[in-house]
Amino acid sequence: MYICSIGDIHQILNKLLLCTESIVPMPLYQIILFLFTAYLIGSIPTAVWLGKLFYETDVRRHGSGNAGATNTFRTLGPKLGVPVLLIDILKGYLALQLLHLAPATLGSAGFTNFQLILGAGALIGHIYPVYAGFKGGKGIASLLGVMFAIHPQATLACLGIFSLVFYLSKIVSLSSMSAAMSFPFIIILVFRTENKVLAAFSVIIALLVLYTHRKNIIRILNGEEPKIKLNKQKSNNS
Repeated sequence: MYICSIGDIHQILNKLLLCTESIVPMPLYQIILFLFTAYLIGSIPTAVWLGKLFYETDVRRHGSGNAGATNTFRTLGPKLGVPVLLIDILKGYLALQLLHLAPATLGSAGFTNFQLILGAGALIGHIYPVYAGFKGGKGIASLLGVMFAIHPQATLACLGIFSLVFYLSKIVSLSSMSAAMSFPFIIILVFRTENKVLAAFSVIIALLVLYTHRKNIIRILNGEEPKIKLNKQKSNNS
């Protein structure tokens, strides 16, 4: 049985450090600190806190059980759903503004790569929030803020796809997945990004959205996914 020696561990850490610095020219400890801060920002459980504050209701105990804007709309109506949506978008956007505090000169590619690292931290925070027992939302609203900060043009194109699918289906989850799945194609094929990290991130994000919506996919296939009725404050379906 082979056991890693101290020298082996040292070599592994050195390779990790070199790999990290090739993506973002910053010391590893600084990247971890910024990543953790982005995670804390993303962890703010907007739907949980506002639901308890104004309605004494934990939205995770109703509807789909998720602490996101869509379930807030269904459970508590648009008066709370809209603020939750806007704040969750803002979380993702603000997390990426941390890069302006970075002490190093990042360069164009390093700037984008650092944004992606911060965005990943914010999304993980939204899905697994430390302030709410690691049970959060599906990350769509925060992802929108992250995407807009990284690539506004691609984000607007994705919003157009979301709007079209929602107009035709009235199903938020299907619209969200359609927009997310289109993101890598728009980034890679339409805007022809040369940043391999951004291209990989766009694919990972699309797969992550499918993973967080796996139960929605089953309900869609079974014809059981609830639709949003814009002329009503609440949907009777969960």
